[in-house]
Amino acid sequence: MPKSKTHSGAKKRFRITGSGKVMHRKAGKMHLNEHKSRRRLRRLDGDAVVAPGDAKKAKKLLSR
Repeated sequence: MPKSKTHSGAKKRFRITGSGKVMHRKAGKMHLNEHKSRRRLRRLDGDAVVAPGDAKKAKKLLSR
């Protein structure tokens, strides 16, 4: 069986923590931020844990 390759799109979007959780960047902060409230933008800071069903798929794409 050949080596499995990591999905290029997935490696840019997800990271796996030491305990095995899959993290992702929160959506909605890439552009058009001028009219969004500071409070809303602060809430979108940082990473969030991926839902269990989606995490399974993400781990498969990351060859984990």
